[in-house]
Amino acid sequence: MAPMSPTPLPLEEIIGDLLTQHHLTLAVAESCTGGLIGHRLTNVPGASAYFIGGVVAYAYDAKERLLGVSHNTLYDYGAVSEPTAREMARGARRVLGTDLGLAVTGIAGPGGGLPDKPIGLTWVALSARDVEEARQLLWTGDRETNKAQSAEAALELLNDYLQGRLQPAPPTP
Repeated sequence: MAPMSPTPLPLEEIIGDLLTQHHLTLAVAESCTGGLIGHRLTNVPGASAYFIGGVVAYAYDAKERLLGVSHNTLYDYGAVSEPTAREMARGARRVLGTDLGLAVTGIAGPGGGLPDKPIGLTWVALSARDVEEARQLLWTGDRETNKAQSAEAALELLNDYLQGRLQPAPPTP
């Protein structure tokens, strides 16, 4: 009988190892995932060495007061937008004093979609000293599936950064 191949590590364990190796700390800002990213990260023993905390900011007011998302950004672009996701990631990083901020905002469904923002639309963003990145995604599952896929996509973005697969941001003038 052929030996079984080892089961791949869950993404949150890979990320935990990389954060530890690089001596980096992380904060998350979650909207549509409702704390699922923080839940996954804290399932890893020793996560307190790198995961400082998270903010679940579901309503506009919470995004403004807790994360410092601009009122104008929310009303000009909406909660589910690239500018909002980027400001959420920056806010998590700033408020919790970490090296990295990771954010997710989206429309999990089954309601809440609009013609220009359908159910399943999600933005994930990462804020670091040297990189800022946002990605747009569109899921087609039910609410729980969309939340799970959004959390996974956010962790994939973080993993891409930790693996050196993101380009550094150009210097600000």
